[in-house]
Amino acid sequence: MAKRRKLEAPSADALGRIEEEFRRETPAHPISAPIAQVAAETADAFQSGTPETRRDEAQAAAYRTAEGQGRLIKEIALEEIEAMSMQRDRTIMDSEALGELQHSIAAHGLRLPVEVYALTTPKGIKRYGLLSGYRRFVAQQNLLSQTGDDRFARIKAVMRDPDQMGGAFVAMVEENEIRQDLSHYERGRISVIAAQQGAFATTEDAVAEMFAAASKAKRSKIRSFAMIFEELGDMLQFPEALREKDGLRLAQGLRAGAEAQLRDVLGAGQAEDAKSEWALIEGVLAGAASVKKDPARGGRPTVASNSGWSGADTLQTSTGVTMQKKSDSDGFMIRFSGKGVSDEMIKMVMEDIQKTLEK
Repeated sequence: MAKRRKLEAPSADALGRIEEEFRRETPAHPISAPIAQVAAETADAFQSGTPETRRDEAQAAAYRTAEGQGRLIKEIALEEIEAMSMQRDRTIMDSEALGELQHSIAAHGLRLPVEVYALTTPKGIKRYGLLSGYRRFVAQQNLLSQTGDDRFARIKAVMRDPDQMGGAFVAMVEENEIRQDLSHYERGRISVIAAQQGAFATTEDAVAEMFAAASKAKRSKIRSFAMIFEELGDMLQFPEALREKDGLRLAQGLRAGAEAQLRDVLGAGQAEDAKSEWALIEGVLAGAASVKKDPARGGRPTVASNSGWSGADTLQTSTGVTMQKKSDSDGFMIRFSGKGVSDEMIKMVMEDIQKTLEK
C-alpha cells in the first residue's frame, strides 16, 4: 500500500511570491463579459450615416475623380463658350463639308463632343474656352440660328485642363490633320501664332513639336510658309490659294531680300482675286535675283551666274544650281550640282516632277 504524502499549507511568504510571479508573467486585461467585448468591437467598426448616405458619398467621390480625369460629358450652353479663345489653325472652312456636318447633327445629334477648358478670367457670360471641335461648334451654332430649336442651344462637351498651351495647340492641329488636311499656309500660320503666344520658344520649336510626325521635307515646307505669314501675312488677301510650288518660290524670294518690294506691290491693293495677286508677286520674283540679299535673313547665298541652257544637255539656274541631262540604255537621268543642292531640295524637285507627270 502506497504511503500517503502529507500536504502542508504554504506559508504567507510563499503565497506572496507565487502571486507576484503570476502578475509578472500574465498580461493585464480588463475583466469584461464576452457580450461587452463584442459590443465594443461593433462600435469601433460602425460608420456614421445610413447605407444610402454612404452610397451617395462614394458616388460623389467617383464623380469628382472622373471629372478631374476628363471622362465626363457635360452639356454647356453655346453662349457660355468663347469659340475664339485660341487662335484657330484653320483659316477657312469648306461650306459643303460644313453643310454635311450640320445635316448629320440635325438628324443624329452631336456624336463626338467638343473639348473646352475653364477660362481663368471669364468674359461676361463666357465661362469656357473652346479647345477643339471648332467646326462642330460652328455647325451647331448655325443650326440654332437657322431653326431656333432649343435642343441646339446646348452642346456636348468634355472639360479639359491644358497644362501647357503647347499641348492645346498640338491637340488642335492633330484633330484637323486627321479630319481635314490643313494647307501648308495654315500649318505655317498656326506655328507662328503658337510661338507668338508663348506656347513654344520659337517658330522652329512650334513646327518641330506640332508636326513631329511629318517628314523632314514637309517640316521644311511648313517653315517656309511660316516665314510667308510672318513677313506678308497682313498683306496677302488670298494666301490659302497659294500652291505649294508657288509658296516655296515666294519664300525663296523673301530669303533673297524681296520683302520690301513685295509689300509695296501688295500694299497698292491691285489684286482682285488669287490669280491677279499671284501675278503681282510673280512680277517681283522675276527680278528677285538682282535684289541684294539681306544677310540677316539667312539661307543660302545667291550665286551670280548666267542662267539658261548651256548646250543641249545642261541647264543652269540663277541660284547656281546646274542640271545636266544624261541617258543610257536604261533611260534618262538628270544630274544636279552646285552649292544649293541638298537632299531636301532633291525631294522637293522629285515631288514637283511627280505632280507634273500625274496631271
